[in-house]
Amino acid sequence: MSYLVLARKYRPRNFGEMVGQEHVVQALSNALTQQRLHHAYLFTGTRGVGKTTVSRILAKSLNCQGPDGQGGITATPCGVCQACTDIDAGRFVDYTELDAASNRGVDEVQGLLEQAVYKPVQGRFKVFMIDEVHMLTNTAFNAMLKTLEEPPEYLKFVLATTDPQKVPVTVLSRCLQFNLRPMAPETVLDHLTRVLGAEQIEAEPGALRLLSRAARGSMRDALSLTDQAIAYGNGSLAEGGVRQMLGSADRGHVHALIDALARGDGGTVVETVEAMRVAGLAAASTLEEMTAVLQAMAVLQAVPARAAAVDAADPDAAEVARLAGAMPADETQLLYSICLHGRADLGLAPDEYAGLTMVLLRLLAFKPAGAAEKKSPLNAEARPAPAGMAVAPATPRASSVAQASASAPPAAQVSAAQAPEMPSARPSAERMPAAQQASPAPVVVRAEAETHAVSVARPAPVAPASAPVAGHPVQRLPVVDMPGRSPSPPPRPAPATGDPDTPVVAVPLRVQPPPGAREAPRDSAAGRIRPSEEGDFWHQTVMGLVAAEAINALARELALQSQLVARDVDQWLLRVERETLNQGASRERLQNALAGAGHAVRLAIEVGAVVDSPALRNRAAAEARQLAAEQAIMGDPDVQALMRQWDARIVPGSLKPA
Repeated sequence: MSYLVLARKYRPRNFGEMVGQEHVVQALSNALTQQRLHHAYLFTGTRGVGKTTVSRILAKSLNCQGPDGQGGITATPCGVCQACTDIDAGRFVDYTELDAASNRGVDEVQGLLEQAVYKPVQGRFKVFMIDEVHMLTNTAFNAMLKTLEEPPEYLKFVLATTDPQKVPVTVLSRCLQFNLRPMAPETVLDHLTRVLGAEQIEAEPGALRLLSRAARGSMRDALSLTDQAIAYGNGSLAEGGVRQMLGSADRGHVHALIDALARGDGGTVVETVEAMRVAGLAAASTLEEMTAVLQAMAVLQAVPARAAAVDAADPDAAEVARLAGAMPADETQLLYSICLHGRADLGLAPDEYAGLTMVLLRLLAFKPAGAAEKKSPLNAEARPAPAGMAVAPATPRASSVAQASASAPPAAQVSAAQAPEMPSARPSAERMPAAQQASPAPVVVRAEAETHAVSVARPAPVAPASAPVAGHPVQRLPVVDMPGRSPSPPPRPAPATGDPDTPVVAVPLRVQPPPGAREAPRDSAAGRIRPSEEGDFWHQTVMGLVAAEAINALARELALQSQLVARDVDQWLLRVERETLNQGASRERLQNALAGAGHAVRLAIEVGAVVDSPALRNRAAAEARQLAAEQAIMGDPDVQALMRQWDARIVPGSLKPA
């Protein structure tokens, strides 16, 4: 008798034997018990989670005849009647499985649908199971839509796919959809323990943990790896043998790497990586194991109470807890992100272990300053500050602002005793007087001695003379009139309680130009050009070469951006602003083009300011055309009437010269 692999030998034969899919089992069991049956089911999920298995159990539940042949629709098929045994063996005539990966055309689907007109031969229902249904062509999907929506009462459709995004919504809307989830490593571990106990095969708990993690949520993959591990270990499963078979990094190496990174010991990191290279462990597997350990560390650091709920049977739990206390939480998050993204870099490195070394050393390169003094939330201790000194966290932004305030002129600094305390940087509109809301106020820049930060705010409303603020002098700010604005009313005399020596800096506000006004370009080409006779000749010559397509690419750019400074009989002197344009190949191509146009000269190029080049002239001409077009539109009577009548505005940049 040939050997039957574990994945097929221990395939569930009823809903009670299924593991990890309780939400699907409960829904289908209740529907079968109440006989609330849908005509089409769609099972989605990754490989090896039980899609085909559920469809076969559902077909047995619909067609089970019971041990005595008198059974009906049930959620617990007997497994001994002819319908159940034939479905398990794959020879039940009324249960048809179609692999859409290899039968994806419209002809195969039409051949299947032709059988729908015939009633069941042996069973109670005909069941059409289409696996990997997302592989069907659009024509095939369209061919089955009508039958899928209104099939005969004796026909049930069961569709399975690993990629539901590729299934048309017209098909999804006609099906009852169930999503089979990947199984947790603990669920896979329990099932492997039961299977190996039934097979009477000895297995170390560490070996089963490795297999359950390597399965990545797929029970079929877990059983297939177990078959391979049994053959590798000659009938037994040892942790060392399974680790070597999988190429997984020993958790001891992973813990050593994380501990060395927490201490900033680059030498130990390099030595550990070299030892793993000699042992032949996979670099990608090392990063994967590190991300798993770092994720557990981050959970313990964020929720220290979970440390008491850690599985005591897990030998790595104590080491993970120790590492969580040794590494700060921010470094844990940084290292997790580096390891997660570093797996994509391994394929780009010349050697995967060189890439692994660089990924691990990246944390040391980006290690935050002063990280050695940081403590993890699990072992943080309050360190008293020296007497009389207030310790504040120093951030790069605060230090840079403090340096800026220290280097500011004395007129911009106000002592803490003289500066009034303001509840907020910008008072709300409700607390501001109406006159102050209507007219803009100058902006005051002041430095606070306590925080060493520069704040920009509007001045607080001046208190009336009858109610001065205790301990704070009243300072009237001068109003700066802007050009084009109506003059501000003269300020009322302030009480003579202010300190005339208090320095206050008033910064004028920028007035927004009225709608429709066009600002002059900051770098106008017309303002830079200084026309010359040589410029006229050079512009005419270059534009002739461009029109004839005698120059292109870098040679054309050199001609357009250069200025003809002087001409001799056999040599012309050009000037460019960028050294990158002065290339030998470009200069030679431009000389050849000039020779073809009747100017057999040698070009000499210098670097300097350019005030008359073809590019500047072209740009000035384009600006002139643009300005003329805007003036023509703005001066049009119809446009002006529309703007007045409908309060219309011309979108800036929407006008283009014809």
